[in-house]
Parts: sequence; C-alpha cells; structure tokens
Amino acid sequence: MKKVLFIVGSLRKGSFNHQLAELAEKALEGKAEVSYLEYTDVPVFNQDFETPVLPAVAAAREAAQDVDAIWIFSPVYNFSIPGPVKNLLDWLSRAVDLSDPTGPSAINGKLVTVSSVANGGQEKMFDSYTDLLPFIRTTAVEPFTATRVNDSAWGDGQLVLEADKLAELQAQADALVAAIG
Repeated sequence: MKKVLFIVGSLRKGSFNHQLAELAEKALEGKAEVSYLEYTDVPVFNQDFETPVLPAVAAAREAAQDVDAIWIFSPVYNFSIPGPVKNLLDWLSRAVDLSDPTGPSAINGKLVTVSSVANGGQEKMFDSYTDLLPFIRTTAVEPFTATRVNDSAWGDGQLVLEADKLAELQAQADALVAAIG
C-alpha cells in the first residue's frame, strides 16, 4: 500500500489544520496508509547540532524516508510558511551524508502536496512552497487546496468544510495517489 506522511504545520492541539488533515486522511482511505509526523522536539536548525544526529532529527528523517509522499497542512504565518515547518524542511533537506553536501537527503525526490486552513494569505504562502519545494529536491503535486475557517469554528473549535471544498480535498488526494503511481 502507498504511504503518505502528514506534516501538520500548526502545533496547537485540535488545530484547524489538524482537522483538515483528518479529513484528508478519510479522502485517502483505502488508497494510502497515513502517518503523522511528530516533530515538536526537532530543534531550530544549527549546523553545530548536525553531528551526531539528534534523536528527534533521526526520527523525522526515518519517517520521511519510509513514505512515498508528504502532505503538508500549513497555516499561514505572515503570508508565508510557518517557522516550525520551514525549520523541519531545512533539517529534512540536508544531505544525510555530510561528507557529500550535495548527496541525497531524507526527502530527496519525494512528492509533496500542501493544503491550508486560514482566513487569507494562502496564495502567497503557496508561492513560497512552490519556490521552495524544487529547491530542496522534492516534486510538488498540485492542486494545492485552501479553505477558510468557518465562522462557527471560532466558537466551537470545529472545522466544517462545504461540499465544494471537500471535493477539492478529494481531488487533491486522488492527484497525490496518481502521482505516486
């Protein structure tokens, strides 16, 4: 079975992007096995910490290497990629063998798609991912999907997607599965 790693960019429990990931998991049901990356212990990138490889970094690399694709669920921070996600991608994109800095990384050649729940700024953020993903030697799988936080969620904490947004999420899941082959 195909394997997809979910990276949720919001570290808040019950975040709207985590709820979106759960809906995407349903869209992949029967088509791919999903795992969620726990990366809260990955430190801010610092070359001084590259060797020996820290356990949190090693675990994140192993999780990324063991899948066919990565799906990022990204909030928008100041019209761009959230710092924790960018930091994680910085770690994952470093060469595994530091004696050859141009050598393969844990995410080298991985398929990556992105979804976002936010009330604006997704287009600029998606542009940032579109620029970054090829640079770190991954392949972007489009469409990327964006949705806003429904008004009632601010009170009850429950993300609700309208039928057209659920259909877009399903189309994105189908595109990712097709790209995996």
